[in-house]
Amino acid sequence: MVKIASENNCKSLPVAEEFYSVQGEGCNTGRAAYFIRLAGCDVRCPFCDSKTTWNINNTHNISTVAEIAARAAASQCRNVVITGGEPLMHNLDALCAALKEHGLSIWLETSGAHPLSGSFDWICVSPKTARPPIDDVLIKADELKVVIANADDLAFAEQCAAKAKQGCALLLQAEWDSKEAAYPLIFNYVLQHPAWRISIQTHKILNIR
Repeated sequence: MVKIASENNCKSLPVAEEFYSVQGEGCNTGRAAYFIRLAGCDVRCPFCDSKTTWNINNTHNISTVAEIAARAAASQCRNVVITGGEPLMHNLDALCAALKEHGLSIWLETSGAHPLSGSFDWICVSPKTARPPIDDVLIKADELKVVIANADDLAFAEQCAAKAKQGCALLLQAEWDSKEAAYPLIFNYVLQHPAWRISIQTHKILNIR
């Protein structure tokens, strides 16, 4: 088992994959970005489409933060998304510092289940009922993106929104495998609660990463 970054001063991290694409969901939908998907997750949503990131093992590339930042900068894209897995399982201070040295804008995608580390230009918290977000992370979210499969998830979304900062973007996104039932549920809810917006997973519609 490979040790996570908190055990090696966060100078290297387990990378599940890196790729250049377009952000497919949330407030930054349609914007080009370089994605850094870190391995390791203890939230483990049953609908996860990146289950290969759950366990850190020898199939993942252990890279120094300098190497990761250099690859991101080489993409010529100014936006970088740090995702997972659950990226906040790792201390992200050194990675963010290395990315900032290249003048990159850093976006975080997290469940918020672990303490915040690193410095970000945009924080998206996608909270999960199995392991709810920490209040200290939730209050710093620029975007709250809640996955919806049923009416109970809408109640959970409101609980999280009540702890978010003023001005936080509030988004509801259908759980992909339940989308046929979830779409009308979300549509009607947004009509009745206009503070919320609908997030569509356009990358799945376009069949891109």
